[in-house]
Amino acid sequence: MSRYFALLLALIPLISAVMGIKLMRDTVFAILNAPIPSLWLQFLIGVLAFTLGIYIFGGFVLHRDRKRNKVQARFKK
Repeated sequence: MSRYFALLLALIPLISAVMGIKLMRDTVFAILNAPIPSLWLQFLIGVLAFTLGIYIFGGFVLHRDRKRNKVQARFKK
């Protein structure tokens, strides 16, 4: 049960990163999505969603690997 919960928690930031990529791609092709008023704001939201999603997922993986002692010496606390 806890593995499924951990998988769901890992998928949320990944979905955010995917949506960020989609927003940036739509901006490059000049496709404006409905709730966002301008293209530059849409691109900025996409960049933020992508970086935040990757940052959270990377932190999750690093925390898990530190717990299992599977990281290099420079990443240990």
